[in-house]
Amino acid sequence: MRQIFVAIVEDDPEIRELMKDLIPLAGDIECVHDFERAEDFMKKFRDMIVDVVLMDITLPGIDGIQCVRESKAKRPEVQFLMCTSHNDAGRTFDSLCAGATGYLLKNSTPEQIFQAIRDIHQGGSPMSSEIARMVVNSFPNKKQDQSLLEMLTTREQEIIHELAKGYSYKEIAAKLLISIETVRTYLRKIYEKLQVNSKMEAVNKVFPK
Repeated sequence: MRQIFVAIVEDDPEIRELMKDLIPLAGDIECVHDFERAEDFMKKFRDMIVDVVLMDITLPGIDGIQCVRESKAKRPEVQFLMCTSHNDAGRTFDSLCAGATGYLLKNSTPEQIFQAIRDIHQGGSPMSSEIARMVVNSFPNKKQDQSLLEMLTTREQEIIHELAKGYSYKEIAAKLLISIETVRTYLRKIYEKLQVNSKMEAVNKVFPK
């Protein structure tokens, strides 16, 4: 199995250098690019060989949320993992709706960061427990967009409802008695029908505020 190629976008030089030094210790992960500003990252992103981007939220100029929103649309196959000191629900939710697939706090251990990179590369959506609770708690009072739900098959509706409850791909697969790969196949169809690029964007579209 080839290395997982990672890029870092972080304006704090000490944190950025620490991440660059730590990532090679994982063995299967390689840091191929690092940037202080979102603008510099975006200039090179289209031609960059990268699997996962560790993205800070608070950056000089364009912030991480806007950077993810614009970049994800250009290359949906690249996964964005928000790595930030912020743990407020608003920024968390905005990051995920913009196209980020996972979210970790900067006080996560190196092993937690390594595992998050591996999980997101394999199709998961890693989040710290604090963030997962915030995201799940933002859904119960949402209304359903019935017209969008009617575009989906019964099985696709089941999956997006389970996503809205905060369940992981593995948990959804077990609950519906299907494989994780089948869950991912259904998700790709859901994204295509709803014209979105991430599970959070899909949930937010079907269950608007």
